[in-house]
Amino acid sequence: MFPQGRHPAPHQAPGQPFKFTIPESLDRIKEEFQFLQAQYHSLKMECEKLASEKTEMQRHYVMYYEMSYGLNIEMHKQVWLSALCFFFLQHQQQVVQAVERAKQVTMAELNAVIGVRGLPGLPPTVLLICTLFRNMLCSLFAVMFNLLSLLLSIISAYSFHVAADGQMQPVPFPPDALVGPGIPRHARQINTLNHGEVVCAVTISNPTRHVYTGGKGCVKVWDISHPGNKSPVSQLDCLNRDNYIRSCRLLPDGRTLIVGGEASTLSIWDLATPTPRIKAELTSSAPACYALAISPDSKVCFSCCSDGNIAVWDLHNQTLVRQFQGHTDGASCIDISNDGTKLWTGGLDNTVRSWDLREGRQLQQHDFTSQIFSLGYCPTGEWLAVGMESSNVEVLHVTKPDKYQLHLHESCVLSLQFAYCGKWFVSTGKDNLLNAWRTPYGASIFQSKESSSVLSCDISVDDKYIVTGSGDKKATVYEVIY
Repeated sequence: MFPQGRHPAPHQAPGQPFKFTIPESLDRIKEEFQFLQAQYHSLKMECEKLASEKTEMQRHYVMYYEMSYGLNIEMHKQVWLSALCFFFLQHQQQVVQAVERAKQVTMAELNAVIGVRGLPGLPPTVLLICTLFRNMLCSLFAVMFNLLSLLLSIISAYSFHVAADGQMQPVPFPPDALVGPGIPRHARQINTLNHGEVVCAVTISNPTRHVYTGGKGCVKVWDISHPGNKSPVSQLDCLNRDNYIRSCRLLPDGRTLIVGGEASTLSIWDLATPTPRIKAELTSSAPACYALAISPDSKVCFSCCSDGNIAVWDLHNQTLVRQFQGHTDGASCIDISNDGTKLWTGGLDNTVRSWDLREGRQLQQHDFTSQIFSLGYCPTGEWLAVGMESSNVEVLHVTKPDKYQLHLHESCVLSLQFAYCGKWFVSTGKDNLLNAWRTPYGASIFQSKESSSVLSCDISVDDKYIVTGSGDKKATVYEVIY
């Protein structure tokens, strides 16, 4: 570390101690001081150079960070903009606004949200990086909050309007969707009818006094005017002992009951006698009948056959007068218009068909991607509700191409019935649910969960009672509360 070229030491004899003169010592100290001073200046310059390079690197780092942050935001923007086609139209503008809003968040808004203030004593570069990080955090927070709210609104929707071009939009329910004359508030269970077998068919008399439950090989008659009665007042043995009743219908006068099921014959019961008796049987070529409908004038009975045909029976002459052919698989459900001019049928061939009863021909055909298990025609006209194996309920306008699609059932929809006022209808399913819907847009009025699959349902003529038949071998009577 000593400088080169300093004064040589004086010559000393070997074995004598080394000595400097005072001037030589001073010169030596001076030279060493100058050397250290020069070295200090050199190190100082090197340090300043490194500090300058550090500052430049930090500047580049911040620049690249800002560039990366900007590209990241732009990437998220483009991703969500490209996903707009997957959102319903009324939500697309919300997505655009959410993305733009995320780019305009201020520090004041950020601090108000997360309560962060400037930390004293930190270098400006660190504060700048913290600021950028907080901006990014707030932007992402704003984007995610808006998108989460959007997605929740979509997920919570269960009723969708389907336009003629197939576009689906969540239905904004009107203020009077769940209030007003004729709209129930809820339903309460008032009676349980222990049939003893799976109840595949139910119907209610008019006036509301008797309930008929169809199970394996018989129909049981219950008097619900006395809730304390736990036993049926009579039992109608029909079909074969091991065959299930699939449908039973009362004529409007309440004096005749028609029963069909897993047999080729329909049983016509006279209920006006002290002891109900079979007064006729109608035999078809099909091995089973899945559903029945009666014309408003009580002259004709329509039966949905397992071979896909719709048999038309003259009840006075007890003869088969016609068959509507069209379904390529079993005809599963049926309803008739109040004026008796149109018939609607659904089938396991994924179609719903309408028939002109005056001309005896098919009018319309609606194709679906799922088997049809149930349907009902609104008594006030215009709307047809369809329950499907896919768990959807679809409400079709009978003259226009638009419709509503309802998603509250979690499994196939097994039965469906309109209230006589036409303002609401009920559906039941394999998911143990009884759902009541507003006509036509499907606002959920009430829901009841039973302990087993709900296979059948009916509504009293005064719209005050609902009866369901279920897989746990009982029927349940509900009082509708307005």
